[in-house]
This record gives sequence, C-alpha cells and structure tokens, in this order.
Amino acid sequence: MSGRVLVVDDDKVIRQLIRVNLELEGFEVVTAADGVECLDVVHGVRPDLVTLDVAMPRLDGLRTAERLRSDPRTRHIPVAIVSGCTPLDGEDGREPPVDALLAKPFEPSELVRMVRQLTRRPEGGEARRGDPDEQEPAGWTARR
Repeated sequence: MSGRVLVVDDDKVIRQLIRVNLELEGFEVVTAADGVECLDVVHGVRPDLVTLDVAMPRLDGLRTAERLRSDPRTRHIPVAIVSGCTPLDGEDGREPPVDALLAKPFEPSELVRMVRQLTRRPEGGEARRGDPDEQEPAGWTARR
C-alpha cells in the first residue's frame, strides 16, 4: 500500500473518480460526503492525507481544514483542497490551512502526483508535508 487517503466530497461521482484513480495506484481510499462526516471518521481511519472539496453541505472544506489543523490529533495530517471553487481565501482573508490545491476539473495524473508527494514518508516516520524545494507538478499548487 502507498498510503491511506480520506476523500471528502459531496458529489458521489467525484468521490468515485478520485477513489478509482488512487486505488489503481495502490492507495487505500476511504470516503466521506461532507466535513461533518470527515471529522466523525478521521480518528478511526487515521489517513495519511485528507482531500477536501470546498462547497459541501453541513460543513464546508475550508472550515473542515481549520478544524483538522486545530486538533492536536489531526494537525500533522496533510490536507489538500480538490475543488472548482475560487477564491479559496477564508472569510477573514487568510489563506486556508492546507498543504495543496488542485482545481477541478483535473487530470488524474495530476491528482496522483499530488497525493504521492504529500504522502511520501521519510525513513521510519509519519507522512510528511510536501517538500517546498521540490518543483510542484503542473495543475496543483503547494501551499506550505
């Protein structure tokens, strides 16, 4: 296995598209339909990466990312926004607390490259955030 990814999107077709593309590359994928469900399952799933859509019912992706970052149990997990929504700045004008952004529509290869970079593991350690010195693939933007 290459790692476990929690995919959060209210669109069932998008969740399935992301799941299939990542599973073909050896990732284990767990899905959630919105931010509330994400926060309910994240501790049991223990993902190496969380992908979030922005526009979702109950709890949107930006607020979900803020909650993941504010929880000591999940703040180390890389978070990527996969969304067609722009701009992504929060209501207070700050950048969202995420490690990468991937705009919909996206090429499956861009998704896979982003997930691989964000879930790469150093020797004997947890998943790490993207290396800021590495060149980012076309189609997505590293944020940290």
